[in-house]
Amino acid sequence: MSRIGKLPIPIPAGVQIQVTEKNLVSVKGPKGELSRAISMELTVNVDDNQIAVAVKSDTKRARALHGLSRTLINNMVIGVTTGYSTTQELVGVGYRANANGQILELALGYSHEIAFQLPNEVKVTTETLKGKNPTIKLECTDKELLGMVAAKIRSLRKPEPYKGKGIKFAGEVLRRKAGKSASKK
Repeated sequence: MSRIGKLPIPIPAGVQIQVTEKNLVSVKGPKGELSRAISMELTVNVDDNQIAVAVKSDTKRARALHGLSRTLINNMVIGVTTGYSTTQELVGVGYRANANGQILELALGYSHEIAFQLPNEVKVTTETLKGKNPTIKLECTDKELLGMVAAKIRSLRKPEPYKGKGIKFAGEVLRRKAGKSASKK
């Protein structure tokens, strides 16, 4: 039995949770509403101020999904109460980011600008301060969607190992390589 799966999920004030017969868990809170289908091999019980996820049968698949499902429900509860955010930095001369509604315009050293269409659930803000790298801040209630969008933006220009130019997450430590060294004769 999963140690993570056994832990109950506390329900904060202002959050409503519904579980249908087909194991569709819906979480509604001040920041929005999320829903997810949970495997029929698990049961989701809502008591007083906590949610418990239990295994119906002792199959390998059910045990594997136990902790995962508990964590996914917990991420939904946190998402509708506080939300998730991530910050990315653009490192490189002439790299720019500009947000126009749900379109993120990026200049990343290519011969053309990149227009990246964001999903409606993700909010974006960009900031450019003199002497600092331009930053992109993404906010969303769905942790999975936020991570997917951030990874897609990063894949447009991954940081290279010599100078570190590219899009990186704030606080990310890059592994750097030494460049060519002059030969000694």
